[in-house]
Amino acid sequence: MADTRPADLWFTRCPVPTATGIAADQGWLAAEFAADGIAVRSLQDAGAGPDRGEHFRHRLPTLVREGGNVPALWARSTGAPTRLVGLTWFEERQVVLARPGAGLHGPHDLKGRRLAVPRRAIEIDFWRAMALRGFDGALRQAGLTLADAELVELDGDALPGQWEAELAALRDGRVDAVYTKGSVAVETAARYGAEVAIDLDALPDRRWRVNNGTPRPITVDQRLLDEHPDLVVRFLAVLLGAADWGRDHPGDLARILADETGSGAEGVARAYGDGFHRELHAALDADRLDLLADQEEFLRRHGFHDAPVDVSAWADPAPLAAARDLVPRLAFVAQEHP
Repeated sequence: MADTRPADLWFTRCPVPTATGIAADQGWLAAEFAADGIAVRSLQDAGAGPDRGEHFRHRLPTLVREGGNVPALWARSTGAPTRLVGLTWFEERQVVLARPGAGLHGPHDLKGRRLAVPRRAIEIDFWRAMALRGFDGALRQAGLTLADAELVELDGDALPGQWEAELAALRDGRVDAVYTKGSVAVETAARYGAEVAIDLDALPDRRWRVNNGTPRPITVDQRLLDEHPDLVVRFLAVLLGAADWGRDHPGDLARILADETGSGAEGVARAYGDGFHRELHAALDADRLDLLADQEEFLRRHGFHDAPVDVSAWADPAPLAAARDLVPRLAFVAQEHP
């Protein structure tokens, strides 16, 4: 019988902290599948390969994606035959920024304020979704809703770079508050002189911190899972092993996160805090699934996708469960813990 294994496995990840990014940096994904004659390729780094829009659409049968939930839910809603095989929860310094002296000190102060909501010319506008959901979480914590503030639409493409258009609008007095997250935002906000008005990570209930990256899905194509479940299990095992390694090597992980996010060491240190190296493990527990279902309902209510996504039916916990048993047998794990 002819070998029907794929010649390539593709992976894609967002420019954020992920176990996929660690495994790619260390060469563990390529090493795991080399003996099979399977090349493991990054969608972001491949010069000639699939359309990079597959990062959002996820219609490439041999693609494993670890990235924001807005595109993942949108792709599933529009018919992409994906399965949810893992969820991570990584605190990424979600904050609401304001000008110094603006009188914004907590969620209740957002009432009646002008909140920046960017629009970008991309297939699924996760930037707009992030801003809406960030403000929604802050307002709901104070017993308010988005209707209690003024949403100011901005051209997010007016300036190049992450958060630039929003922070320029804040600096110029066109808005009163901007939602940002991550290490690049730390450095960009400092350039614009913006100050943290609300630290969403400090809110006591994780529901107020649900957003594009919290929780963050790992998805695979149903065809890959059906035809080559062992490849999916092994891929996930490498990610779990990479998360273990990151937990034990915070200094090395900080360097990798700087490379992955495109920020400097200070941005990483200020964005991710002391315990960041312990937060990269995937799970599919009921709590994370419920939080993702809450996000799905929010996105659908605000028009980011039409067809409902049943998160529980979308999830397949079997590959991750099998992957956990495989982790101790990985070569790079055995070298760390002989």
